[in-house]
Amino acid sequence: MRVDLFDFELPEELIALRPARPRDSARLLHVTAAGHFEDKSVRDAPALFHPGDLLVFNDTRVIPAALKAVRPSRDPQGPVVRVSLNLIERLGADRWRALARPGKRLREGDGLFFDDGLFATIEGKAGEGEFTLRFDRSGAALDEAIGKIGAPPLPPYISGKRAPDEQDASDYQTIYAAKDGAVAAPTAGLHFTEELFARLDERGVVWTQITLHVGAGTFLPVKAEDTADHVMHSEWCEISQEAAAAINSAKAEGRRVIAIGTTTLRSLESAADENGRVRAEAGDTDIFITPGYKFRVVDGLWTNFHLPRSTLFMLVSAFAGLECMQAAYAHAIANRYRFYSYGDASLLWRAE
Repeated sequence: MRVDLFDFELPEELIALRPARPRDSARLLHVTAAGHFEDKSVRDAPALFHPGDLLVFNDTRVIPAALKAVRPSRDPQGPVVRVSLNLIERLGADRWRALARPGKRLREGDGLFFDDGLFATIEGKAGEGEFTLRFDRSGAALDEAIGKIGAPPLPPYISGKRAPDEQDASDYQTIYAAKDGAVAAPTAGLHFTEELFARLDERGVVWTQITLHVGAGTFLPVKAEDTADHVMHSEWCEISQEAAAAINSAKAEGRRVIAIGTTTLRSLESAADENGRVRAEAGDTDIFITPGYKFRVVDGLWTNFHLPRSTLFMLVSAFAGLECMQAAYAHAIANRYRFYSYGDASLLWRAE
């Protein structure tokens, strides 16, 4: 499909730089199965679910993957180069793939000095400011050092306007995060609070968790002109025996399965057979969902509002229908919903 079909104009002031407080005070656009739009609050969500509905959450935890370093001058009299990095994929016990700025001033063999005595060597350089780093420590020792000196890896549409701070350390993490490994938050889950979970329990809604470690590629726009030419980034995911059993039981009993976030949806659809039965498994997924995809598992999707020309807007268009999503986003813009990671939410139902 042509990528420009998934483009739209978004006023810059609708990009949320901070989340709603409290989290469940954010707005919620309910797009009904008939394609009607209902302006709600996240706190209204329990009434939109049926008793027995199964919500599936992604329990990944965001690591503090934004780092600062110094590259010494190659000229003894010259100034040092201050480098900003975002770790994007672990390649080994002591190796990471990272995005770095200013990329043009870095090259293979350069040494980078971080706070707390951490040091890394640039082993390789690719396009778009991408580098392979080998650190001077590994495993838990490296994780501990990164935890001390790193900051929340805010997406570029936020970090380009303000620096991450202490508040982001909690804001950019779901309250149920459990397993370290993401370099971007599963942002649909940021709206959930203990109070909201209690009300969902009272409603008779049940839930389970899977893990997908979100990669930085989730925010990237598609640069190809046709979706067939786009190479999807891969991410590691795991579905436990318990989660698979809960999902398969819900499907067998005719109860709805609602994915909390596109990462959850991608995990479930990656692990499903032709009959919609979900396998317990762990490994990488690079599933790329565009209109025409036949969904096997997920009946409902809770998700934020996504970037134009992104794989995520393509996914929601596949799920609820392209024309429906174009109209829903136009409604959201006209009604001043807040967009992207710290923005408002939507609840969508699968188009038949």
